[in-house]
Amino acid sequence: MPALAALAVAALLSAPGPETPAPAPGAAGARSAGDSPSPAPAATPAPSAAPNAAAPDARGLAARVQRYYESTRDLRADFVQTYAYATVGRRQVSTGTLLVRKPGRMRWNYATPSPKTVAVVGARLVQYEPEPNQVYVDERFDATAMSAAITFLLGKGSLEKEFALSAGEGGTLVLVPRKPDPRVESVTLTVGPEGEVTRTRVLDAQGNVNDLEFRSLKRNAGVREADFEVEVPADAHRVQMPGR
Repeated sequence: MPALAALAVAALLSAPGPETPAPAPGAAGARSAGDSPSPAPAATPAPSAAPNAAAPDARGLAARVQRYYESTRDLRADFVQTYAYATVGRRQVSTGTLLVRKPGRMRWNYATPSPKTVAVVGARLVQYEPEPNQVYVDERFDATAMSAAITFLLGKGSLEKEFALSAGEGGTLVLVPRKPDPRVESVTLTVGPEGEVTRTRVLDAQGNVNDLEFRSLKRNAGVREADFEVEVPADAHRVQMPGR
């Protein structure tokens, strides 16, 4: 998978209506299930950086990130997701747990503001919301529909080939797609000493900001394949995506 897809992946599709599945984590321009965003202060401005030729420190930082995730078999982390809606000046804060296992497995367990599970295993996506007891299943999920804050976790692609790299404030790494993409205006990564990403900030062309902070990250901790199986009650309502 090219890095623009691999670093431009989000978790799902469009803003949820009462009969459509909510987007999975990281999608710019999409809401989480149960969204009723309340007024909140404006999102913290992204570190300023121009998408010029990569400085050596930015290149080195990108290489450190790639080495870290290319050598990661699995990981688990707690996350705090803050999605800021540009047009209404509001934000939604969600919390939960992330599981990743190569090849191609991710599971987002949302705890607040309402429970939800989004699991991707290869080309199969399952999204289950227990409160309305509804499930959406896509057996032909296109990973390139996912967003920039997410798929680098699988160690895919080449950051330097797909993005203009620059160093942002506070030692962050700023990525600007070399080819225009309305889903991703820029991605800002906060990088730890070993190359682990502790925070991602995705800005889309509409000015929406999707901020993900990872906490208590554990790498190569033995996440099992069975951890990506989603148990769905037999009486769960099956939701169909419009146009399918």
